[in-house]
Amino acid sequence: MFIICFLSLFLANGLKEVEIEKCRRDIKEIKRELFSSEKKVIDYNRISSLSDEKKISLKRNIPTYPKYTLSQETIDYLKQPTFDIWYWEPNEMLSLLEHMYHEIGLVDEFNINPITLKRWLLCVQENYRNNPFHNFRHCFCVAQMMYGMIHLCELIKFMPVEDLGILLTAAVCHDLDHPGYNNTYQINARTVLAIRYNDISPLENHHCAVAFQILSNPECNIFSNCDQEKFKRIRAGMTMLILATDMARHTEIMDKFNSVLPVFDFKNKEHVDTLKMVLIKCCDISNEVRPMEVSEPWVDCLLEEYFNQADREKLEGLPVAPFMDREKVTKPSAQIGFIKFVLLPMFENVAKLFPKIESNMVVQLQGALERYKEMKIHEDAMKSNQTILKS
Repeated sequence: MFIICFLSLFLANGLKEVEIEKCRRDIKEIKRELFSSEKKVIDYNRISSLSDEKKISLKRNIPTYPKYTLSQETIDYLKQPTFDIWYWEPNEMLSLLEHMYHEIGLVDEFNINPITLKRWLLCVQENYRNNPFHNFRHCFCVAQMMYGMIHLCELIKFMPVEDLGILLTAAVCHDLDHPGYNNTYQINARTVLAIRYNDISPLENHHCAVAFQILSNPECNIFSNCDQEKFKRIRAGMTMLILATDMARHTEIMDKFNSVLPVFDFKNKEHVDTLKMVLIKCCDISNEVRPMEVSEPWVDCLLEEYFNQADREKLEGLPVAPFMDREKVTKPSAQIGFIKFVLLPMFENVAKLFPKIESNMVVQLQGALERYKEMKIHEDAMKSNQTILKS
């Protein structure tokens, strides 16, 4: 039995640096693999058709990750938006997710067999690809932020436990089998996914389909003991939330949320559903809410995934978005507009319902915006000096 404890600052920083450096090495390897001959065409058929009898199953027959005993310090820390996701190994992340399901009361609410919970988490992990950004660590990051917001906003006072379970499970499943290329690429390249889903949120539809293929396996179905009506609500709720993570729908969802915000009523299902969509959106793109030393490596990972896509689009003669072109975008130029026009307005409006969001998240976002502005000033000055030297 191993004990996860809140490590000393020196040791923890050392482990984090090792993990981040490993991530950077993995990114270089992934980039090489993406352009190897066997990867020129993405094999979306790796996941069986929804009409097939074959279901996604575990590569391992029994849960093999060890059971960790969490210290009280770790249990408390796990609820914080400042939680540093770079410290934890995959097996530890699985145990932390398992703890969330027990602590919120989801195991009791859905009458989940603890062994089935382990199998499901393993199967979810195995169906995240090794992308620079959209990988299992990102899944854990989003789920941990959702868990943190459940506690920070005291959602148990406003929503039934069933809804909390839908929120957390959708967060865990929201990017299943992400191929590392976004919806724009899928549509422009006319991939199998784009054709299958008629160019309508092809990735999000795929993530959702994979989630329910996993749940269709009795060994991995954490909702197998729910009655038909309850499972129907779970399926509808998860589908709604996973599809809401398509950023193409951002304006639509935020306009709807802003329209109901002045008269928000937790007894109104439409209001609550809109809030839940906004909450998963917040968690999905919440990295800048975390401390700089936690958030900045994620920017590097995301930009590398973008650059990989742009390089491929150039090779295939497809349109390239400027914000994904390694020759046009920089870290501050990528983040300033995103924080200013997407993150801050969204979190500020959620803070109108849950005031604790202001001091715990909005203030951090404001600090991140100022930091990237300063970085851009420095970057512009460096370019100006280089131009003067060349002239």
